[in-house]
Amino acid sequence: MKRLSFIVLCAALTAFAGPYDIDGFDATDVGSPDQYITAEFGGQLKKAPASEVGSLQSGRLVVRQKFEDPFGESETTYQLYQGRAGDLSSLVPLTADGADYSDIVSAKIYARKGMSAEEDAEKVYFDGKFIYVPGMSSAVAYVNDAPVELKGSEDESVAAVPAPAVEDDEEEEEDEAPAPVAKKSRVEEDEEECDEYDPDCDDDEDEYDVKGNVDRSNRDADDRDYAARDASENATDRFGIADEVRFWSAVALSAVAVGSAVMGVYQHMKANEAKDAYDDLAKLNDMFLAGCDGNQNCEVAVSKYGKHGDWTMAYLQERMDTNKKTQDSYATARNIWFAVTGVSLTAAIVLFVW
Repeated sequence: MKRLSFIVLCAALTAFAGPYDIDGFDATDVGSPDQYITAEFGGQLKKAPASEVGSLQSGRLVVRQKFEDPFGESETTYQLYQGRAGDLSSLVPLTADGADYSDIVSAKIYARKGMSAEEDAEKVYFDGKFIYVPGMSSAVAYVNDAPVELKGSEDESVAAVPAPAVEDDEEEEEDEAPAPVAKKSRVEEDEEECDEYDPDCDDDEDEYDVKGNVDRSNRDADDRDYAARDASENATDRFGIADEVRFWSAVALSAVAVGSAVMGVYQHMKANEAKDAYDDLAKLNDMFLAGCDGNQNCEVAVSKYGKHGDWTMAYLQERMDTNKKTQDSYATARNIWFAVTGVSLTAAIVLFVW
């Protein structure tokens, strides 16, 4: 009865969940790393429980990925994946105003208010303190269907610098003290450093449209950071691909070990067949020579001129020599194939364990 009540309660909660809430992280797709988050083993990100997102260690990152069917045949699903933090310099760290960090983990995030429920961000990154959304310097999340603003953690607005202190005996000059000077923004400083008569100076390259299209401004800033990010990605890829190389090398060596073992067994069977043929002819040869009773002259004569049916003793001994050489050849090949099996299997085990 209690179990039935629990199932009914879960169904009721799901039914009343808002369109801006993520009901659960049940996607079965593989987490794919990118320039912001890198995988540690096997080139894939591992799943992360939602309860651990708010207590990540330094250098760790969790990405929330959205999986949407382009044909609309299946429902949209979400999943959390954990890995090492990559290059986040091109992303703006956001903080939630008026909501707990854990609430944002299961809240859909949008570039602005008024967007439809299915237009939420495909990837959202969490480091336990800030939220990062590619292409957004501010965002809106919905917690319990209420909008929550996500703002940049660093305020780059104009800050006032107080005037220098005035001594008590200089009260007459106090009224003439210069007014507070506004601290210039980074964009204004760059504009002053650029000489309008310098043909190599292009003010447009350093301007960011902070009041207009924020997404386009972020993309322009990202383009300037490609060189540094590419260098970081190359180093990460070389490290990450080592696991892939080791894994597939071990698989290839395992296949070689299986193939060489099969060949070794085959060579062993052929060696046994040659040995049986040699043993049969050896018994026949001993039967002819048994009547000589150790007389060497008799044995030589029988070996050269004796006959058994249509076979001469000389032909019989020639066939015995051939069977012996065949047996030795198969035995040597068998030993070589089994040696290849041992070496390949040992190397594969080392690569799997490494």
